[in-house]
Formats: sequence, C-alpha cells, structure tokens
Amino acid sequence: MSVGHAARELELLDALSELEPVAHTEPVWRAVREGRDPVQGHPSAGRWDPGRFDVIYTALAPEGAVAEIHFHLSRQPVFPSKLRFALYEVRVRTERTLKLADMAALTAPGVEEGRYREILYHRTQEIGDAAYFLGFDGLTAPSARWPCQNLVLFTERLEPAHLEAGEPAWIDWQVWQQKLKDRPGTG
Repeated sequence: MSVGHAARELELLDALSELEPVAHTEPVWRAVREGRDPVQGHPSAGRWDPGRFDVIYTALAPEGAVAEIHFHLSRQPVFPSKLRFALYEVRVRTERTLKLADMAALTAPGVEEGRYREILYHRTQEIGDAAYFLGFDGLTAPSARWPCQNLVLFTERLEPAHLEAGEPAWIDWQVWQQKLKDRPGTG
C-alpha cells in the first residue's frame, strides 16, 4: 500500500531536517532474483518508499539481505522452488544519508516498535517520502528481519558510478532454512 499524494506532515519534515546527513562508504548486500540487475532501482512501495521514486533495498550484513527475501518468499502459499536468487556485495557511496540508528530513532517520528516487523508501512513510507523530499540520498534503519541495519538507496540521488555490484553468490534456500533453525532463539 502506498502513501497517497497528501501534503507532507510539517512536524515530520522539521524533525528530519534537523538530523545531520551522513556518508556511507561501506559495502552492503542485496539479494535479487536471477536476471535482475542488483543496482537497478524501482519504485517498490516497500517499507521505506511510497512507490513514487526508485529505491534499492540493501542490508549492512549479507544475512539481512537474504532474510528479507526469504520472508517475502515464505509468504507465498508454496515456497517458489524454481526461482533462483543471488546475493551480491554492492560497493556504494552516499553523501547525504538519513541515519535512523535504532528503534528509539524510529519511534520518535511515530513508528510503533511492537509492530515494526509487521507489514504496516504507512508511517515508514511517510518517513521515507519525507527523507526523499528533503534531499537525502537514502536512509539507514534497523532491519525488521535480521539484527543488522538496512540501507535504502534513493537511486535518483546517486551517480551510477557510486553503485557497483560484485559477483553473484547463489542462495541455497535449504541451507538458509537450516541456518534459521539453528539460530539461537528461533528453533
């Protein structure tokens, strides 16, 4: 569900504009379906974008990128066994990234901590839209699927040379599902 074209909330714009943008130069990871360009953005209407501008969702840990794709594939009536996914390390350079470092940084603008893992994107899409409007080139926020940070890139704000994907590492879903079972607190 995407945010409509309603006026942006002035209090949210004021709060975000007070945050100092940060640069990001560390590698990130992205998991994508076979045949998809890992550095091609699109308006996905995901957690941090209302579907009106191109984004790339990445994670600061490889497991974070795989966990997100696995979550969405697991929501299907039958886990898709024929689709292949690859994990890419992506070298990225941002200069004006909004940093929402932890849940306290998310609850301040109205994200419900106890419901963050759910697919309730209205408020986070408003935050992403406001960040884009204010000229940020992306945002970091805690992953809802893995204990790491995600970096959401606003691709229209980045030079193509600032995104470079490495070689694909094919994801074995059976190995991943075993890793989830063996993970403390999940088995």
